[in-house]
Amino acid sequence: MSYFAIAGLQLALGQGDNLSRLEAETRLTCQRFPWVDMVIFSELAPFGSHPAFREPMPGPTEERLQALARELQIWLVPGSMYERAGDQVFNTVQVINPQGEIVSRYRKMYPFQPYEQGISAGNEFVVFDVPDVGRFGVSICYDMWVPETIRAMVWQGAEVIIHPTMTGTLDRELECCMARTHAVTNQCYFVDINSAGNLGNGQSIVVGPDGDILYQAGTTEQVIALELDLNRVRRSRERGVLGLGQILKSYRDHDVIFPQYQGDRSPYLDRLDTLKVSGRAALCRKPTEL
Repeated sequence: MSYFAIAGLQLALGQGDNLSRLEAETRLTCQRFPWVDMVIFSELAPFGSHPAFREPMPGPTEERLQALARELQIWLVPGSMYERAGDQVFNTVQVINPQGEIVSRYRKMYPFQPYEQGISAGNEFVVFDVPDVGRFGVSICYDMWVPETIRAMVWQGAEVIIHPTMTGTLDRELECCMARTHAVTNQCYFVDINSAGNLGNGQSIVVGPDGDILYQAGTTEQVIALELDLNRVRRSRERGVLGLGQILKSYRDHDVIFPQYQGDRSPYLDRLDTLKVSGRAALCRKPTEL
């Protein structure tokens, strides 16, 4: 079987407990689209970034999400939430199967620093298999700005990248461009689900392995229900994008030593300023420059 149906929930959520609403919206989605196999929320969907909601995993929220997946017999990728692990906090998304089991947990590798302060970086890639369908990878928001993260999952066989995000800024248009780029350069599906309302400006996007936009939402609430055909990924990787470039085979066959992966620090990058919130340009000038 190569077909797999996903539903991305682009919802207007708040800073606080959104869990009951997410449960209700998931049930409604499964009633409207009973053929859906997986439901996906946006980044930090259960609680937003409110510091009061930080739980260990496993924990009570995770158990409620497991029960929801088991009740509806669906795969569930519930956005992400802040995970407390000892003295660290991670931005973590779970993957839950239709039996309500935790298949994997992914900790965001590139927290949006310096804004996402106090959040530790994960260091493990996550791919998982949907039996008789294919292999999926998970990424969160700012991770996509480091293209190596997506290629690493594809190197491990990922055919679909699930990417919850929470973006409400002007660079959302750039992220949509990157979603297409990641899909076509890795010959995979890229499913990017953003929030709406106060937490995001929507424009969730699903891209096919030839870089084609299967659907792009507007800025308001929407359910994006689509069926993916993973045979498209396999055919693109075998025959090339649009029957042309076979990038993954070229990447495999051409042994290049990339200097940035040899363990040395970059003298150029070390000369860049420290990572900090940018100030007003006028206030940063010297008096003689005014």
